[in-house]
Amino acid sequence: MSDDQPETPYLELLARGAPAEAYERPVLRARAEGASAARLAALERAKLPALRVRGELEGRRRREAELSALFETAHDLAGLRDLDAVLQAIVQRARSLLGTEVAYLTLNDPQAGDTYMRVTDGSVSARFQQLRLGMGEGLGGLVAQTARPYVTESYFDDERFQHTRTIDAGVTDEGLVAILGVPLMLGSGVIGVLFAADRRARVFEREQLALLGSFAAHAAVAIDTANLLAETRSALAELEAANEIIRDRSEVIERASEVHDRLTELVLRGGGVHDVAAAVAEVLSGTVEFVEAHTAPAAAVDRSRADGHAVRHGEDWIAAVSASGELFGALVLRGHPRLDPMDQRTLERAAVVTSLLQLARRSADEAEQRVRGELLDDLLDAPDREPRLLRERAARLRADLDAPHVVLAAGIDAPGAAPGAAGGAAGGGGPGGASGGASGRASGSGSGEPGNGPRVRSAGSPPDEAADRQRLWSAATHLAATRHGLAAARDGGTVLLLPLADGEGADALARRTARQLGTAVHAAVTVGASAPVPAPAARPGEVASAYAEARRCLDALRVLGRGGQGAAAEDFGFLGLLLAGSRDGTGDAARVAGFVDRTIGAVVDYDARRGTDLVRTLDAYFASGMSPARTKDELHVHVNTVAQRLERVGRLLGPDWQSPSRALEVQLALRLHGLASAVAR
Repeated sequence: MSDDQPETPYLELLARGAPAEAYERPVLRARAEGASAARLAALERAKLPALRVRGELEGRRRREAELSALFETAHDLAGLRDLDAVLQAIVQRARSLLGTEVAYLTLNDPQAGDTYMRVTDGSVSARFQQLRLGMGEGLGGLVAQTARPYVTESYFDDERFQHTRTIDAGVTDEGLVAILGVPLMLGSGVIGVLFAADRRARVFEREQLALLGSFAAHAAVAIDTANLLAETRSALAELEAANEIIRDRSEVIERASEVHDRLTELVLRGGGVHDVAAAVAEVLSGTVEFVEAHTAPAAAVDRSRADGHAVRHGEDWIAAVSASGELFGALVLRGHPRLDPMDQRTLERAAVVTSLLQLARRSADEAEQRVRGELLDDLLDAPDREPRLLRERAARLRADLDAPHVVLAAGIDAPGAAPGAAGGAAGGGGPGGASGGASGRASGSGSGEPGNGPRVRSAGSPPDEAADRQRLWSAATHLAATRHGLAAARDGGTVLLLPLADGEGADALARRTARQLGTAVHAAVTVGASAPVPAPAARPGEVASAYAEARRCLDALRVLGRGGQGAAAEDFGFLGLLLAGSRDGTGDAARVAGFVDRTIGAVVDYDARRGTDLVRTLDAYFASGMSPARTKDELHVHVNTVAQRLERVGRLLGPDWQSPSRALEVQLALRLHGLASAVAR
């Protein structure tokens, strides 16, 4: 790329990781050098996508750092030797990743009836580091009482909690202003509070609250594990004389250590929830299965989630898999009606690791879904994209944009919905029509809510309709990922770009997609398909036209009362010639020839092979008002000859060829065939 390209300075800034303010310099420099208005405008346009890319890169680096810190903490727990060292590491990582000036952890003292400062990082006040607080006092007391996280932007102006002279003096001495506190939960009880604080006013984001909550969960596990190890050592000392019991206990401890090591190894090498279940099953000599939330025993899962422990359910054991208040499912241990406490804790630890894996997988899935949606949005809205860049982006998603693809418009069919109504692919003709471009989107794939995909609800949409669109988008993105295609939310529905398999037609792909999406969302899904796009990367402009064609097919299905089905233009007979439209003018003759071949091709071929006059007989038959008597006069043959020829036509075209709809298509095909033959002569 030459220096005349406006993107060049921004690519250099991205390459060296320059700060955001540096992206103003190319425009300022060009203005100082007297650059033209067009040059300045081009630099301004190039700056915005560069800043978006920079933000995405920073977000990914931040997420990678967060996951790395969580995995390092899990590794620390697996090799737990010094509780203070593990807690100090957790507090340091929390302060670093949240970017706060201070982080600290307090623990409850049941014997003294108060709470005390256990670990601090970034603190400069000796008074603050030695605070002991009465239960229910200060922000930490509010967190401990409610077992919920709390945040204050300005500590001394916040009246939600009880201020005391001792606490306020310590906070003043430390100079803290904004404080975030999350509970350390052990079962349903609070054993302490993990804090992050700044010496200036600050707003903490929801992602930061969730991250601090994850560190708090690790801290609680570390404390619980340390207490458990202390209890084990005490039990071993008391039972030193009973060698067999000691041996049994040692085996249990070894199993626990083994499962911790194996779970840590699984996390570090990218294993999944089923790998965790298999590892725990091997250690516990039973059958362990991860089940989704909707299939797990509800009462047992609720008890396990409330207590934070595995619970007995008949002959099985249930450990809820949840994080930040969200239930992912449960681990079910079968074949162990009586479970050793250490093995019970092992199952519980496995549930914690499984919840972390579910969070990591969901974050990765959401990132991939956003990238797929952004690439498809660019194909629809920016047809002048560089093909090489499109191919590179597609390759990272395991998609081949040089292979034939079909554009599909999908929408959930609400009872009584009219074409263009909410719940389907509403709007004016898509990117190729009146509502194309950015204004035609309901939401781009990249505009998602954390953990929930994109906001596909439009203004005024009923809540159930918005939920339907969300379910459709989720099912479409999953289907696109499995088929190595792309999907995005658009115009109140969903658009997909799927590769066409060898020997498969666009109509068959549309019907199969309608069935798959309908099964996934448990509702009728209507799908309209375009004619194949030979190579979207080479000719990205055709994707927008194909989307408009798919939208027309979707609307036609609804007008014809065929909601819940899938179809392409070729399924509509001569109406398909109108629905297909024209992308560049080169495909019109081919579409006409295809229609003629599908409609009367068998008769034309029969005449060519046998030297008969079936086509001319059909022309005369329709010209004579479908009267055999007048047809025989037109052809100068016997009426029995006309009857025999028409009988042959019926065998070639099917018994319903004279029905009103079929007869209209046959007449139109005859007229087009005649015109084509005249041109050829």
